[in-house]
Amino acid sequence: MNIRTRFAPSPTGFLHIGGARTALFSWAFARRHGGSFILRIEDTDVARSTPEAVQAILDGMQWLGLAHDEGPFYQMQRMARYKEVIAGMLEAGTAYHCHTSREELDALRAEQEARKEKPRYDGRWRPEPGKALPAAPAGVPPVVRFRNPLDGVVAWDDLVKGRIEFANAELDDFVIARADGTPTYNFCVVVDDHDMKITHVIRGDDHVNNTPRQINLLRALGAPVPEYAHLSMILGDDGQKLSKRHGAVSVMQYDDEGYLPEAVLNYLARLGWSHGDDEVFGMEQFVQWFDLDHITASAAQFNTEKLNWLNAHYLKQADPRRLAAEAGRRLARQGVTLGDGPDASRVAALYRDRVGNLNELADAMHPYFSPPKPSAELAAQHLTEPALKGLAALKARFEHCAWLAAELGQAVKQTAAEAGLKMPQLAIPLRVALLGLPQSPSIDAVLEVMGRERVLSRLDRVLGA
Repeated sequence: MNIRTRFAPSPTGFLHIGGARTALFSWAFARRHGGSFILRIEDTDVARSTPEAVQAILDGMQWLGLAHDEGPFYQMQRMARYKEVIAGMLEAGTAYHCHTSREELDALRAEQEARKEKPRYDGRWRPEPGKALPAAPAGVPPVVRFRNPLDGVVAWDDLVKGRIEFANAELDDFVIARADGTPTYNFCVVVDDHDMKITHVIRGDDHVNNTPRQINLLRALGAPVPEYAHLSMILGDDGQKLSKRHGAVSVMQYDDEGYLPEAVLNYLARLGWSHGDDEVFGMEQFVQWFDLDHITASAAQFNTEKLNWLNAHYLKQADPRRLAAEAGRRLARQGVTLGDGPDASRVAALYRDRVGNLNELADAMHPYFSPPKPSAELAAQHLTEPALKGLAALKARFEHCAWLAAELGQAVKQTAAEAGLKMPQLAIPLRVALLGLPQSPSIDAVLEVMGRERVLSRLDRVLGA
């Protein structure tokens, strides 16, 4: 079998964590089996779909690196195909026109609710042998309804949840085309999955109730029924339904907040799926391991602390040149350019194991690329007269010593000893003079990375030379 999966978001908002996990699992399953991953944009909700939302989905997929093999396909560009199928169903008798007005439907619902019955269409326009249908009323454009089986069950062996069954008696003749001719969600999905030869539908369990209707439609079309795998919902840190304050935000917000895409992907892979106790792995390894058997049927819980831990781990492993570019992108928004300072990749290497995200890295690198601005309080505390004398002596020594970390560290120690200062009494004022901060990585490493001319220039600013 040529495995074919799809990710089919509706462009009515951003790509959020739940959708990204669905995309990841669908992508990985196709990759694991040498199949194809299709991207489909389900944009038939014209009132709510926007070009900006489409772009947000495409940007999120690109940032995560979930490349599709086919698409993106847009449902609004397939209207002729949907109308062709509906016409064929009307001719075959698997669908029919219904002229029930909105007022009649509202009255029917009210009656059923008064009787404590489940609201459902009563089939008044459904053709049956020997049944006389009323004349079509004037001025009521008909909808098209699917002729759902009246008895029996529709069942499937869900690849995550196991056997699921629905009685056909619980499924009414649902609308597949509105009065204006536009097809409905469940119908479009079925035609698309059939035409695109989808073999495995991996999606959220909020679609479980749609599945029996879609299976019945597929069978009415004589189409093969794909395998279904319904993923359980993701809960927030507090065990409640995921909300904007813990994860239900645009995937691109994770970029804004300084996360690496590989950390987000690694974290998503562990949201409801496991491979023993393995916690840290790249996408190549994930694809080799991934199967549907180890997806849990219970809800997964979002854990921000674990995501942060993974992000810090990947930062430590990342190429300093890449980190410098990411930090540079963030600093540029503040008007700071990397051309105004030392080798940015060396600065990034100094801090990559001291920060938790790219925004913190950019903040840490900022003082290397713009003049330091210690607060008045910090200057008063550390740039005292004894400290300034020590810094002047240190500057004189720096002008002649080899610019290597070991030599620079020794120069600071010797100067402190000669000035009668403890090491922190000179090293902290030196940090304040160079970076505007009392703390930094090892001072000898900072000095080496910053470079002789920049160090001397910044000391001159403090010493008034």
